[in-house]
Amino acid sequence: MRELRPWMAAAAVVGFLAVGFGAFAAHGITDPKAKEWMHTGANYAIVHGLGVFAAAFAVSQGARGARLVPPLFLAGVAIFSGSLFAMALGGPRWLGAITPIGGTLFLVGWAALAVALMRKSRF
Repeated sequence: MRELRPWMAAAAVVGFLAVGFGAFAAHGITDPKAKEWMHTGANYAIVHGLGVFAAAFAVSQGARGARLVPPLFLAGVAIFSGSLFAMALGGPRWLGAITPIGGTLFLVGWAALAVALMRKSRF
């Protein structure tokens, strides 16, 4: 479990940032499109931050393959949510072209978690 501690700490930071970006979207952004990007990024960040904790729990219960999930989810947050946050804050629109890479990392992470849990004989 000790090797998962940095991933869990990173997930807590993601949760903190997701709440902050979500609050900023609600109270500090007036452009509707930017507000939508910020909310979407915050929602996906919080869900996948919590997913890191779920994966850590699965690892602690012996689902060793779930060790792949935290880096996949956190990279997904950085790319998916990060690109949306950047665009909402005035970054170039071409960043939208990399957003699906983050989404793909989320999908791979969920698939890896499912496989790891299916391979685990019992909890």
